[in-house]
Amino acid sequence: MTRHILWQAVLALLGIALVFFVIFQLATTVAPVPPEVVTVEVRAAGGAYVEGVLGFSETINPIFSAHMVPGNPVDQDLSTLVFDGLTVLDETGRLSPALASEWDVSEDGSQYEFRLREDVFWHDGAPFTAADVAFTIQAMQDPDYQGDPSLGELWRNVTIAQLDPYTIRFTLDEPFPSFLQYTIIGILPSHLLSDVAATDLPYHDFSTLNPVGTGMFMVDEVTADQVVLVANTEYWGPQPYVEGLEFWFYSDWDGLLEDYQRGEIQGLHPPGLEELAGLVGVPGLQFYSAQSAGYALVYLNLAEEALPFFQQKEVRQALLYALDRQGLVDQVLAGQGLVADSPVLPTTWAYDSGVRKYAYDPERAIGLLDASGWLDSDGDLVRDKEGVELAFTLLTSDDPIMAQMAEELAQQWRAVGVDATIRPVSSDAAIHFVRNRNFDAALVEIELTADPDPYPLWHSTQVESGQNFSGFANEEADVVMEEARRTTDPAQRFELYSAFQQIFAEEVPSLLIYYPIYVYAVDGQVRDVQLSPLLHTSDRFRNIHEWYVQTEEIVVSENDELDKTGE
Repeated sequence: MTRHILWQAVLALLGIALVFFVIFQLATTVAPVPPEVVTVEVRAAGGAYVEGVLGFSETINPIFSAHMVPGNPVDQDLSTLVFDGLTVLDETGRLSPALASEWDVSEDGSQYEFRLREDVFWHDGAPFTAADVAFTIQAMQDPDYQGDPSLGELWRNVTIAQLDPYTIRFTLDEPFPSFLQYTIIGILPSHLLSDVAATDLPYHDFSTLNPVGTGMFMVDEVTADQVVLVANTEYWGPQPYVEGLEFWFYSDWDGLLEDYQRGEIQGLHPPGLEELAGLVGVPGLQFYSAQSAGYALVYLNLAEEALPFFQQKEVRQALLYALDRQGLVDQVLAGQGLVADSPVLPTTWAYDSGVRKYAYDPERAIGLLDASGWLDSDGDLVRDKEGVELAFTLLTSDDPIMAQMAEELAQQWRAVGVDATIRPVSSDAAIHFVRNRNFDAALVEIELTADPDPYPLWHSTQVESGQNFSGFANEEADVVMEEARRTTDPAQRFELYSAFQQIFAEEVPSLLIYYPIYVYAVDGQVRDVQLSPLLHTSDRFRNIHEWYVQTEEIVVSENDELDKTGE
């Protein structure tokens, strides 16, 4: 009996031991392996970005450096960073809210009512209100306004009503769908400037030394050689990673380049292809490029009776077919351009991608000229008709790139029996001749605004004293452009702009050559720089809040999800 009990006890102990053994084995088999711990580098707040700029600041005031009119690029850059408008443009030319959170447009397109953000403060801590918006517009309405006359003329036709501290209404004399494009102008603080005379405002300390805005950056220091900005820690929008931006001014490229090579500046934008070529291969330098707002074209003087061939659509088409524009971009511009096919920028919402395109086709050019009666009757290799030779003078500036482009154009036309004599003049002289319609044909590069409205450049009412320098007068095109100015419906405006582009492509009132490319060079230590299509060169700062120059190391496990911001 005792022996039997002992045997049962032994079996029980063996069973318990076996259970513990199995549990131990299972535990050691399924126990998770500790995740590997690694150190990663993420962006951190701090540091400054220093840019070298050819040129100098004159007036840091947005009503004197608005993007839709000619101005000092340095001042336009600074105003973009220091001041905010009611709205802001994206890369396609569409408007987004800024100081205004929303807006409504009346059915007839004559009234625009803006609701303002209530969480915005000026750099000195004062609250932003509708009174500031009203003051800014009234400053441009003042008869003594010292800015671009076209801005004063536009705003003088607008009636302002402050409905409450954060609501303002603009009433136009007549509908003008492009009006919203002008609401990107930076707003000024009424509490600092209401007693300053319009004639004094450009020279006041506010505009030259101590501007106060609502923007992402504040002015910290202004000297003759540089402007220092610091991040606005109370900014209503996203906070930037860099704590400061510095703009160093230079009168010559060599001095700017020397400072970059010494590591004193981090960003620069070469003014031409020669300077760009000199930067290729520089260690640590990153290049960013984007299509800029403008195009190069050959204006044809359609109003000159002594040039009857320009008045024939088929001849104008032949002149375009005869050009290897892609070859010109590759050869003359080192690829820094895109073949142009529309007077509306392809980066904007108004561009019609289905517009007729003219590929290089010299045989078709010859066929059009032959069919139009322009033949070489005397064997001198120049076509003629009724005693008139197909010959003209091509005006251009003496800029080496433009002069070379003009020579190449003439050579390609010569191959189809067209004689173009190059006339290079100074840039100022070229502008003078074009504005006075004193040319046969003129190769120029023009800048455009974000507004796709072609009226100022191509409507027949602009032939005499406006910017329709070619003298293009087409009744169908006029009707389309006028209707586009009367409608606020985006879809309808697109259809009208599309119709204009098709008419332009068919009529070829001038010869579109290329869209220029903007190149920005930034040292590799500046991270997350991005360049989308530019409506203005200041748009290179569109994502400035994401740039960073400092990093920090953090310890994470391989199971953690981590983005480059460290979050």
